Amino acid sequence: MNTVLRAADSADFLALVPALAGFTPHQSIVLLPFQKTRAHGAMRIDLPHDEVELDDFVGTAIGLVSRVPDTDAIAVVVYTDEPAQHTPDGVVLPRSIVVDELLALAADLGLGIVEALCVTADGWSSYLDDDPVLLPTTEVPDAPPLPGISDVSGDQAAGVELPRVDLAEKERVGRALHELSDVIAHPASSGDETRRENPQALAAAMLLEDLPLLFEDLLDTPENPQPFATAALLWCFDRPRFRDVALVQWATDISMGLRALEAQLAFADAGVAVPADIGEVFVGRGARPDPDRLRLALTLVRNVAARAPRASRPAALTAAAWLSWALGRSTHAAHYLTQALEIDPAHSMASLLHSMIDAALLPEWVFRRGEVTP
Repeated sequence: MNTVLRAADSADFLALVPALAGFTPHQSIVLLPFQKTRAHGAMRIDLPHDEVELDDFVGTAIGLVSRVPDTDAIAVVVYTDEPAQHTPDGVVLPRSIVVDELLALAADLGLGIVEALCVTADGWSSYLDDDPVLLPTTEVPDAPPLPGISDVSGDQAAGVELPRVDLAEKERVGRALHELSDVIAHPASSGDETRRENPQALAAAMLLEDLPLLFEDLLDTPENPQPFATAALLWCFDRPRFRDVALVQWATDISMGLRALEAQLAFADAGVAVPADIGEVFVGRGARPDPDRLRLALTLVRNVAARAPRASRPAALTAAAWLSWALGRSTHAAHYLTQALEIDPAHSMASLLHSMIDAALLPEWVFRRGEVTP
């Protein structure tokens, strides 16, 4: 079902942007793809730095918005801390050159221009006005409520920090991971009858015998995973073929998880190629995942990463980055990858994802039209 939001004027339109984005952008350019009179979501890009080539930046930005099917017009909103310049000839809005280039390229490609606004620390105005006048942001209406979005007051980095976990919980997880790893490395059948394993470690090892079921069951308690369940997931994350199974399953369903596991084992045992449809999920192609399911998985993985010993944290952070990327949250993904690479600069998956984000590569499914339309 579509949620229809209507804007009577520029102030109303400006109020809709945080609702469409899910947050209030900061130091950003927001592009909104339109089909006729309706916009479908919002794309946020960091304001370009001085060293960024303007033509490359503009081409990438318009290229992203053009990937949304049936886009025939765009709107641009700049959020900046830079003040407007007051000159004898009138007000000069910040980032005017960037916006002019964006609008010019959009027009060259046959795209209409719906709106082009600037929000500064001292007011807002329109780039489309010949003589722009700064208006107070206090007169912009509040963002309208949307299903599933309760608060848009934070910026694009809001919610990126891992949950706070006390030291005792981290120590419990560390011990659980050590005991689980020991049970797996030295099973009771090895003949050493003097060894005494923790029953919880043995139970956690048994959970690993059915990984798709483990990955599915953990979504039931994403905010408070138990120490040995956390340890089991960390053990999987440290093994790329099992980590990839978890991510593919969370982006689809348990049946696909089972297929992914079988494919990964066949590849490891005999070099059998992974089916294309499984591989495409991992690179952001195929059917659009259920965003609520991805958010559940991200909540789980963030809580696991917060509890993880330092050596195991990069793998969990990288999984959180992929889930964030799959949701279209590149800012969050980049944050987790930076943390992962600070601990393990050689982490291959983190390095790959980081390069993809630097190149503005997003999953294909994020360009498909959503349900929010002003």
